[in-house]
Amino acid sequence: MNSYQRFCFKIMGERLKKKRGNYLVLRNNLMRARITVPFEAYLASAYVTSFLVGIIAAALIGVFSYLLRIPEMITYKGTLPDFFVGLSDYRLIFGTVAAVVLSLLIFGGMTYVIFLVYPSIHAGERRRNIDATLPYAINYITAMSTAGITPAEVFKLLAESPIYGESSVEARYIVREIEIFGKDLTDAIRVVSGLTPSDRMKEFLQGAVAAISAGTNLTDYYRNKAAQYTIENRQQQKLFLETLGLIAESYVTALVAGTLFLIILQSIMSIISGEVSPMFLFIVIYLIVPFGSIMFVILISSMTPEV
Repeated sequence: MNSYQRFCFKIMGERLKKKRGNYLVLRNNLMRARITVPFEAYLASAYVTSFLVGIIAAALIGVFSYLLRIPEMITYKGTLPDFFVGLSDYRLIFGTVAAVVLSLLIFGGMTYVIFLVYPSIHAGERRRNIDATLPYAINYITAMSTAGITPAEVFKLLAESPIYGESSVEARYIVREIEIFGKDLTDAIRVVSGLTPSDRMKEFLQGAVAAISAGTNLTDYYRNKAAQYTIENRQQQKLFLETLGLIAESYVTALVAGTLFLIILQSIMSIISGEVSPMFLFIVIYLIVPFGSIMFVILISSMTPEV
């Protein structure tokens, strides 16, 4: 916890302790993401940061709106009650106040939502990394177990091997439960299996507990799981390539051929009607195409498995 988070905790931390039950999902996501910040400090940072961002954005937009007299540029051609007509002389002030309030709500609210969503996004990234590195980590565990190393020492060696990514991090937490909290291996594995974001890792750890409790050969269990997850990874890669081809076809159809068709159609309609209205072209060129491309990039990024 850094100095800023401690500052936020001093401001709101004590009051947020009473709201722990209202944020069960956030607390679980923080643990799955392995964000080592206390829940109260994280939520206090979310509140304080949202307020500061909203205030700064509202101040900047308010000054910008007032100096450029943007509210006076807005005209309404319909009929209004006499009360609103009388207030038209003060539309610069009322418009600036409205811009400030809306900016405070929008930017502050967006910042708060980002704080709430970030742990789940980070947990999802960890899940993808664990699923990708788990077969190789289990192969490493199998080699160590074949050499006669004890299960607890095997997880310790895995925790000291950063090449296995987030799988090593999960093993590090198993070692922490054993060496710091004094738990035995099965209890430590149960704790970590309940907090890991990966269903694969959870299944593997629970199977390891069952194998230890039953006294079966752990080396054979590790070897079978490594083969199983390797085959599943190959199947997922094949499915991803097929899905990627479908997304590429959709992109070409929707954002390349589709936008060209709209531009040509708008140009022909303008020639026929004799009215030039470039607003539709501006929307297609500067909004639909770039934002559509960004959405496809985000979609592909979220689906791409770790390598």
